[in-house]
This record gives sequence, C-alpha cells and structure tokens, in this order.
Amino acid sequence: MAPGFFKVLVVAAALAVAGVASARTAPALGDIQQADLPPEARQTLKLIERGGPFPYRRDGIVFQNREGRLPYRDRGCYREYTVPTPGERDRGARRIISSCDGPRYYTGDHYRSFQRIRP
Repeated sequence: MAPGFFKVLVVAAALAVAGVASARTAPALGDIQQADLPPEARQTLKLIERGGPFPYRRDGIVFQNREGRLPYRDRGCYREYTVPTPGERDRGARRIISSCDGPRYYTGDHYRSFQRIRP
C-alpha cells in the first residue's frame, strides 16, 4: 500500500469521527418565533407550561432523538407533545419537543426537520 493512500485513509477517518462528534453536539437547526407558530402549536406550548391536561394519551412520552436531528441529550431529556392538525383524524405530523434543559423545538413534518422555538 502506498504511504500516500494510508495518509488519506487516516485523514478521512479523523474527519468522519469529527463529523460524528459535532453531529452529537450541535446539528444545524433553523429558528422560529413563537408568534410565527401555527395557533395550535402556541396552544400546545401553553399546555406544556401548565403541565396539561393533554388531549393525546402519548403526549409527554420520551422522544428518543434516534436520528440525531436535535442536540445530543441523555435519554429521557426530550419529551414530545402533539400539535393538533385541523382536518386530521389522528395525531398528524406536527409535534413540539421539549428539552429538560429549556429549549423547545417544532416539527411540522414528523421529525424530518426541526426549528428551535424562540420567544
């Protein structure tokens, strides 16, 4: 094996490890102002602040962040809440994810993308 190939392989491995580490700490997220959320999401935020009662049985369950689209937190830190979608018969795709350390996130596409909710 040529020495140059080995050097490229080492650099590629280091970049891959760095990419995994940075993905666990700070994925790129957009922001959304609370006032720009759908009215149902603002109502869900009020319910979260009050501690319920929540309209869906699964509201408040642990969100596992399996895809790593939110900043890394210990298991159990994230909780998910349904944002009702007018016209939907089930829970729909919209959620608010609440973090144990404060930030809240909105997804309108069932976890494919998130926006950090700003006051």
